[in-house]
Amino acid sequence: MLNFIFRYLTFRTQPDELKNLQWSHLIVGLLGTWIVGIGRYWDHPDAELLQHLGVGSLVYVFCLAAVFWLIIKALNVPPCRYFDLLTMICLTSFPAILYAIPVERFMSLSAAATLNVWFLLIVAVWRVSLFATYLHRLYQLPGGVTLLIMLLPLMGIVASLAFLNLEGAVFQIMAGLHGPEPTSNDGAYMVVMLLTGLSYFGVIPVVIIYLFTAVFRWSRSIVKEE
Repeated sequence: MLNFIFRYLTFRTQPDELKNLQWSHLIVGLLGTWIVGIGRYWDHPDAELLQHLGVGSLVYVFCLAAVFWLIIKALNVPPCRYFDLLTMICLTSFPAILYAIPVERFMSLSAAATLNVWFLLIVAVWRVSLFATYLHRLYQLPGGVTLLIMLLPLMGIVASLAFLNLEGAVFQIMAGLHGPEPTSNDGAYMVVMLLTGLSYFGVIPVVIIYLFTAVFRWSRSIVKEE
């Protein structure tokens, strides 16, 4: 089990391993998601009780797995099991343990905030890359289709947050920033705002490309059957 998780986190798992997921993998993944969820909010003064208990992270992975399952099924990718997607999304949560490191305890608040922003970037890239690699290897998908599957929900989430004007609050929570005063991470925040803008205006073209891709894959499947 631990060997499989380590291989997954280091991008070394092969399709044969990924096809044989057990309930034990999911249980360990959910446990890791729960612990990471607690660690993310343990020192946040404004977090709610359920956030401190890690419940929000558990609810999130179930919802995200459902979104990915629908997106992948609509692209006619067999076989696609919700159980597999949920398990691998949960296992992808382990890198987020970086959020729980209390860096503000042994450096200045400004330096700690900057380091937390870097943690946010590293964890985000790591987790997205892990799940994209999993999809590409297990389902033997072309790189463009894999990218499309990853972009659609991620851009949709960011665009929705932008529409609700929540991107600033989410960034502060994820990066461990607890105050409105200017800090050395203002440049990083501008990068986040840029990505938010790109997602907000780019989600429509991505949806259109996704729909065309889905129609093409289903049409090709029907032709092969005939």
